Amino acid sequence: MFSGCYGHPLVETPALDALARRGVLFEHAYCNVPLCVPSRMSFMTGRYVHHIGTWDNSSPLPSDAVTWAHCLAAAGYEVVLDGKMHFIGPDQLHGFARQIGVDLHAQQHHALANWDAWPRKAAQPWPGVRRAGPGTTREIEVDDLVAERALEFLRDPARRARPWALCVGFIAPHFPFVVPEPYFSRYYPERADLPDLPPGHLERLPPAARRLQEALGTTGYSEDEIRRARAAYYGLITYLDDKIRCLLACLEEQGLAEQTVVIYTSDHGELAGEHGLWRKMSFYEQSARVPLIVSWPGVFPAGVRRREVVSLVDLTATLLDLAAAWPPEVVRGLPALDGESLLPLLTAGPAEPVPWKDEAFCELEAHGTDRPLAMLRRGRWKLCYAPGAHPSEPPELELYDLEGDPGEFENLAGKPELAHVQRDLLARLLQEWDPWQVWAAVLQSQRSRRIIERARIGAMK
Repeated sequence: MFSGCYGHPLVETPALDALARRGVLFEHAYCNVPLCVPSRMSFMTGRYVHHIGTWDNSSPLPSDAVTWAHCLAAAGYEVVLDGKMHFIGPDQLHGFARQIGVDLHAQQHHALANWDAWPRKAAQPWPGVRRAGPGTTREIEVDDLVAERALEFLRDPARRARPWALCVGFIAPHFPFVVPEPYFSRYYPERADLPDLPPGHLERLPPAARRLQEALGTTGYSEDEIRRARAAYYGLITYLDDKIRCLLACLEEQGLAEQTVVIYTSDHGELAGEHGLWRKMSFYEQSARVPLIVSWPGVFPAGVRRREVVSLVDLTATLLDLAAAWPPEVVRGLPALDGESLLPLLTAGPAEPVPWKDEAFCELEAHGTDRPLAMLRRGRWKLCYAPGAHPSEPPELELYDLEGDPGEFENLAGKPELAHVQRDLLARLLQEWDPWQVWAAVLQSQRSRRIIERARIGAMK
């Protein structure tokens, strides 16, 4: 994790570090899809993507899908969105009362994933790495505005009139890897590092990683280009940390800090050159694992680090618990959540044992792959699964011991001494996720959306 409170030796995040000291930090939290839109729609609904069909960055969430924003609003909260949630389509609220910032990524057009067109290989290296450096972008301008609007919201005396929930969605530290000074020079050139790539590791990449590498074109960079891109990414993290510092200070100034639950998390990570990959769409830790810090002074213990495995659908259930957003009419109208409330983990002392499932499920059915992928993290083990190209072909499996091999450099799948571990994890992964049913559903969705896209283009001519 690229932050001080998660142990990174270079990245400076004093505000997040202070938040972690005041709250509960989850060391092993995961998104449920390592890609923006599907991850966020899963979080909004508390349901896995294969239950809601928001497969990729051009998949809209149906307007009748119940979100945590709907639930909190039904329970009497003023629920406001500020910035990015990456809603696709005409519904830009999905339960929020209003948008007070700008969702830049929701305004952008996203190319359609097309598994019928594979094999897909990038014609040239992804330009995001070579464009990295100091400067500003539309994304930075939007994040500055989002921060301003959040401060205005918190300073409004109306915050004391009724319960509220504010979701502040910053783009940073997302690419483009361009950040204003002095954030870039804080890391480049003296503190710009390279990915951890043991000898021979890139030659041993599993098939799913190779397909992603070829599809995105994340190869062919010089060492200096890599250092610059990582330095800019680190700078974006510290830039974001400064925004968070201002928001937390505003809560204190307005006398709201003691009665406000603060949650910090992300929809996915960034590979940043690790394993020879950039962006996300991978189950490696840098992509699928996300930060999660929850603080509520006087209610949750301070400075606690939880080692249990959790995921964002668990956070969705937690939001409903924290807000007591479970009136009978909501319960009857709400599809079964795929997560469990983290409240027992949040209220327990640091040495207090808490019964917990200790697992996280993650999937990917978007661009960067030509087939559905899934991952199960349970305890120290992580199993990654890809079906063969045909039902008669064996699946592609990756098994990692994250305690003995936190870098995920040794694939233990097929080791006889771990056959029982692999068997149990695989059975659990496939218990409610059928790769062939999912594959058929994804193809149908992609083909339908391509027809709609051709109609849209035709109407514009």
